[in-house]
Amino acid sequence: MERLNASDAKREFSDVLVKAQQSPVGISENGKPVAVVVSAVEYEQIELMKERYLKTAIQEGFDDLKAGNVRSGSEAFAQLRKQI
Repeated sequence: MERLNASDAKREFSDVLVKAQQSPVGISENGKPVAVVVSAVEYEQIELMKERYLKTAIQEGFDDLKAGNVRSGSEAFAQLRKQI
């Protein structure tokens, strides 16, 4: 992934858009990453993957409920505290 500072990205914005069609372009400000420019196609693919993941996680939760694989909130938090 190519990386540019914000000033260069602003000055070369048209080039950033062209480059983003091939691969993501990272933008930093004061040496810290602040953004990544990706193509519209790649963005849509990322959003679709997130949506599929969430739907799967929700369905797994419903399946657990139907199967009786549940615990109380206090039990769940107690388990989390043990893991931390």
